[in-house]
This record gives sequence, C-alpha cells and structure tokens, in this order.
Amino acid sequence: MSASPQPASRSADLHPPRHGSYAPVPLETLRELSGIELFRKLMSGELPGAPIAELMNMWIFEAEPGRIVFAARPEKQHYNPIGSVHGGFAGTLLDSCMSCAVQSLLPKGMGYTTLEYKVSLVRGISDKTGTVYAEGNAIQVGSRVGTAEGRIVDASGKILATGTTTCLIFPI
Repeated sequence: MSASPQPASRSADLHPPRHGSYAPVPLETLRELSGIELFRKLMSGELPGAPIAELMNMWIFEAEPGRIVFAARPEKQHYNPIGSVHGGFAGTLLDSCMSCAVQSLLPKGMGYTTLEYKVSLVRGISDKTGTVYAEGNAIQVGSRVGTAEGRIVDASGKILATGTTTCLIFPI
C-alpha cells in the first residue's frame, strides 16, 4: 500500500457531525438496502449512526462501491495507560473501513461478518494527531467471501496503520 495524494478536502481539524442519533439499523431495513444504499442513508442522516461510531468519535467521510473512508478524531478518551491512543482504536477503524468496503458491494438481502483481520501499527496516534482517515478498499467480493485492505492516514497522507480483512458473506 503506497502513499497516494490525499484530496485537498482532508483536514486535521474536522470533528464528527453533530446531527442525528446512534442506534443499530433494524434488520428489516438492512434487508431492503444494498450496501452502498445503506452507507448513503447513514451519511445523509436518514438512518442512525452505529453506536460504535459515537464511542470512537468516527463517521463515514466518503462512500462509493468498493471504497469506504471513515474519518475519526482521536482524543484522550482513546488513550491507553502509557499515554497514547490505544492500538484498538486503529484496529476498530480498520475493521470498520475494510469490512464496510466489502459491504458496499453487496446487493439487497446480503450481509457479512468479519472472519479475521490483521493490523500493522506504523506510527503512534495521539490527540495531537488531529483527524485521521481510515480508507478501506475491496480486493475481491464473491458470493461467500470478501477481502479488503485498508490504511489509516493523517490529514497530510502520512500512513499510521495498515490492515487486511476476510469477511464471510451470507443472506440476512
């Protein structure tokens, strides 16, 4: 995963949107939407954000079929006892962006779950890092298994963490 130029719209000073609520999306609603339709409704506020998004201070920044970008604002609440953002913060962001990249290619009536993911922490993250961006890109999505890769970068495009995932795909 090589560094690529970042869009000019990426800022270290972004904060999560303050509109909307957080709750699981009802299964009946999930069955009626393709993956990309789900993400578009989440981004517009038509559907509530995931409860983990509130806890993690993250939101969907960009969504297109096969590619999802989450933005997140690391803060002191994400710190471990040694004074930096816990590695689980990066793990959760990568799990989210990579698995959602797979989901963005799924048709109505199909869902997924993460089977495994691998994370490599490249640089430390702190509350001074500013907004970070977790980009997931689908590699291959079939009828039973999907794979994706991801990376977390700061606003300047510096890589902070990378990852890969395998997801199980099934009817919901």
